[in-house]
Amino acid sequence: MNKPALKLAILDDWFDTLRGLPSFARLDGMDVTVFTDHCPDPEALAERLKGFDALVLFRERTAISRDVVSRLPQLKLISQRSVYPHIDIEACTDHGVLVCSNMHAGTPSYAASEHTWALILAAMRDIPAQMQSLQRGQWQMGVGKSLHGRRLGLYGYGRIGRQVAAYANAFGMEVVWWGSEDGRGRAIADGETVAESRDAFFRDSDIVSIHVRLKPETRGIITGDDLAVMGRDALIVNTSRAGLIEPGALKSALDAGRPGKAAIDVFDEEPITWANDPLACHPRLIATPHIGFVTEDEFEIQFSDIFDQVVAWRDGAPIHMINPQVLD
Repeated sequence: MNKPALKLAILDDWFDTLRGLPSFARLDGMDVTVFTDHCPDPEALAERLKGFDALVLFRERTAISRDVVSRLPQLKLISQRSVYPHIDIEACTDHGVLVCSNMHAGTPSYAASEHTWALILAAMRDIPAQMQSLQRGQWQMGVGKSLHGRRLGLYGYGRIGRQVAAYANAFGMEVVWWGSEDGRGRAIADGETVAESRDAFFRDSDIVSIHVRLKPETRGIITGDDLAVMGRDALIVNTSRAGLIEPGALKSALDAGRPGKAAIDVFDEEPITWANDPLACHPRLIATPHIGFVTEDEFEIQFSDIFDQVVAWRDGAPIHMINPQVLD
């Protein structure tokens, strides 16, 4: 008698992109359901996922809480990539759900790095406002700033930050670093320039870009006091996670004019499905809807790992396990 096909749910593939990836073929033989909408309500989500053996998450788009896991007795695997602040790992362990997530340490993310640079250029040259002025028939609306010779402060000495630094070097910028004590030590060992102090890092940088993983110990690591010492012509960029900045601090800082501008790709609540959000529509802000990783090329890289994890688990040899004690 043939064994029933593994029932797999994929959440939050908003543009039904994954079916077109080469890596999707790795799921052949499985009973796959792709959900293209977003279901934030825990009760409705649990009802949707009843009967599935495995679940694939699309980054942090959906939170998996204890309430959800406790309602899914058939669920045995959650497969995703990178950090997992949106998953209650303890609850998964308690209910026998294995979480697999490749942490891909040291692997550059060109998509996120490129998007960071796109936001920097857009902000420094006022590209959105210049475009709107042109379309209104008013031609130019102001004067931008060149990048050459300016100081870029990178907070977090990791794979994305280092790739952004390579772009900065090509533009003739001065790069300085700050972050954890360990990160600063690695930067110094690599011959990089570390600011003399945290205060000097924020005070003297023309642009500060944040590149840190969101974990309990990094939540709110950028404070209102940090932003308050930045210059009135300075720019803060965040393509990492909104939770890295102290709640409410960014809007308050922009209201006060220090720093003078922000360019962000991440928000405290996502997706934003309402008009006139006070931060997204702030006059000193350039914003995009968390598209730093949203390229076909990056999806193929990420979901190759995620689908490999599903196949490995199905075949009895799971990889990249976060809570391997489930197998005991």
